[in-house]
Amino acid sequence: MKHTVTEIKLPNGVQGLLVHVPDASVMTFDLNFRAGEYLVQKKKWEVPHLMEHMVLGANELIPRARDFQAEFEKNGAYNNASTGVYDITYEAECADFEWDRILGLLLVAITKPLFTDEEFKAEFGNVQEEMVSRANNHYRHLSQELRRALGLIVRTDSERLKLMNNVNVDDIRAHYARTHVTSNLRFVIAGNLMQERRTAIEKLFAAIDLPDHAKRFELPKELPHSLDGAVYVPNSTVENLYFYIDTFAPLRLADPQTDALNLMNTMLTETLYSKILGTARERGLVYGMSSGLSQTRDASNWWLGAQVSDRNASALFKIIVGELTKVLEGDIAEDEIEATKLYALGRFQRSAQTVGGTAGGYSGRYFFDDVIENYFQIPDRIQAISKERIVETARTMFACDLWGFGVLGNCGIDFADELRAQLMPLWQGAPVAV
Repeated sequence: MKHTVTEIKLPNGVQGLLVHVPDASVMTFDLNFRAGEYLVQKKKWEVPHLMEHMVLGANELIPRARDFQAEFEKNGAYNNASTGVYDITYEAECADFEWDRILGLLLVAITKPLFTDEEFKAEFGNVQEEMVSRANNHYRHLSQELRRALGLIVRTDSERLKLMNNVNVDDIRAHYARTHVTSNLRFVIAGNLMQERRTAIEKLFAAIDLPDHAKRFELPKELPHSLDGAVYVPNSTVENLYFYIDTFAPLRLADPQTDALNLMNTMLTETLYSKILGTARERGLVYGMSSGLSQTRDASNWWLGAQVSDRNASALFKIIVGELTKVLEGDIAEDEIEATKLYALGRFQRSAQTVGGTAGGYSGRYFFDDVIENYFQIPDRIQAISKERIVETARTMFACDLWGFGVLGNCGIDFADELRAQLMPLWQGAPVAV
């Protein structure tokens, strides 16, 4: 969507982006605090999550959570929140005609929560139910076990359920007081932000009723280590096996490298005609596949996962190793790269069809490290990706021998180690990055 972006930095430390989408009929709000689980002791792991559930509830203006939600949603507005290892993000979307009412309610909830004993008991039960539900997600369970073995900051959902009993409402109040301060707040607001509205929003955040704080919390040091064997999570109820492959480079990739790795990812796994997934589907080996990029403060990550039957696993891994080896050796056709670029360009344009999609193009990077993505340069960045950059970046991701492999299922540790052995040549034989 056609838009312009303005960053505001206020004397109280609040920073944010105003994304002006002319004639938009909705407005979206994303407010982010560096307040995730890495800031609490292990035994208090669930404090941020429980706090997030309670903030958009009872407050000084409307002292009953259900009544607050009724008032918030009466004209079709929406709100939600999410907690991760690093951050808590509160989000809302509403019709353009009530943007000021909804922003006012959102700010009241965030600045004037009550954290009542009654609400704590209710949300404690709700979070327990959420954790039980999440624990049934085999992909999630395996990912947590693998990342814990790699030394990343994570707890499994079963662990989190046990740790919940260590949390009381005073812990919630203390964590809120520590983290919900002005300099720890970042926001992205998108919609029809004409000058009058931008001025009003800036005044609201300049006067926000939160304590001043010297700076935003720093991201934690988080560098994974390589594993000597497969991480095996036995589950006798699973007929197929689930697996994840994670490879890391102990550095943050620059934008041109990230663009190249994204294109490689698309070429290999993201379409039904891609080099790995497409070939595997053509041979009837696997139904679907997931893959992607992530980063910590100190490392960059490419990962690949799927669900596959024991009988098809070895054949699938042969395809994975074969196609990745071709990339590492520079065996990529230029026409394949150009075709993938066209797909990436089309996907990028589709991602910006809504106000929320446009805002999402900025929020992830801005909340992570205060970087404002140059949205309008992305098509040129995609077009600039070269074969040489793809090969160089792929070699960077495999040259350090920093990786992990995990399996969840009923196949046994010996079979999991056999599959890992099939993958090992990717790291042992990877050319040194140039």
